[in-house]
Amino acid sequence: MGITRKCWAEICLSFTVVWTTFTWNAFSQEDQNDLGQSLPGPDRLEFPEHLQAPQAWSQHVAHLHERMQAVMGRIDENAQDSSPAPLEMIVMHEQVMNGIRYQKVQYHLRNDQRMRAWLLTPVHASASHPIPAVLCLHQTNGRLGKDEPTGLGGNPDLQYALELSQRGFATLSPDYPSFGEYEHNFREAPFVSGTMQAITENRRAIDLLQSLPEVDGSKIGCIGHSLGGHNAIFTATFEPRIRAVVSSCGFTRFHRYMKGNLAGWTSDRYMPRIQSEYDSDPNQMPFDFPELIASLAPRGFLAVAPIEDDNFDVRGVRESLTYAKKAYSLFNASESLQADYPDARHTFPRESRNRAYDFLEKQLAKSP
Repeated sequence: MGITRKCWAEICLSFTVVWTTFTWNAFSQEDQNDLGQSLPGPDRLEFPEHLQAPQAWSQHVAHLHERMQAVMGRIDENAQDSSPAPLEMIVMHEQVMNGIRYQKVQYHLRNDQRMRAWLLTPVHASASHPIPAVLCLHQTNGRLGKDEPTGLGGNPDLQYALELSQRGFATLSPDYPSFGEYEHNFREAPFVSGTMQAITENRRAIDLLQSLPEVDGSKIGCIGHSLGGHNAIFTATFEPRIRAVVSSCGFTRFHRYMKGNLAGWTSDRYMPRIQSEYDSDPNQMPFDFPELIASLAPRGFLAVAPIEDDNFDVRGVRESLTYAKKAYSLFNASESLQADYPDARHTFPRESRNRAYDFLEKQLAKSP
């Protein structure tokens, strides 16, 4: 049997959000001052001195989640965490190729909406020998969507769902809203941002993985490239059931992104409030990637950051990990924070992918 969301919420209590009804504006002035001083802005990359114990850091992470929701919208507005509807998964298509069972599945998201995704499992997987699973999130790729990670088209360097399945993982690859088969109008959606919609739907994907008898629900990771790379980070920040994350070409500090021009983050697909509320100014942003990576401690995190990536400046990746390392040290988990810096552009080279798969295997083999 899979581990339920309720069970994991209890296990990961110190790392999950205490969902409250207040917003950023409802914080006391003292809280706001404290949070503002903690933001990793251009001159604030020093780890806050008052956060020197795991409990203090966990409280800080709860505040971080509130600041993220000020930009993304609240996660509990549309989620059905208290009493989620049945998944009602159906298999639309099934085929075995080279020892891998391909199943195109469909499952319930919310209201009358259903998600289509590729579920890949080794043919030997069974309820008597459950295997770890990885949520595989695709890059910006138009109509390809979920087909690319599964090896059904696109860039051979981005077929990580297929390659992970060949190494013994179950993988689930859904479409990001508006990609692949997922026709979507963001302006008609009940979400403030496409980012929060993806987070909510990815959490539903974790529900599905944990419902599968052949999956060990305590051993779930997440991997993605580019769009999928930051989608993985955002999702794991709010989803403690994800035990390890690999982000390829997925982030840099906002001040390092396109020389501080955040226009690329402001579309309906991402976070429109970055423009409407924060003037696309990294100095005004209430969160940044150093804190997001740090918030994952002590869970596994691997950044694959090519040194010639012209989208996500590697300098901002290094700065983010230097900051995050302080949080990981609080939990004696420095070995769970790793980076790979290939001599490449905006891609996911084979050597880096092999390191990523080794990393996931090692992290998910640990006891919860």
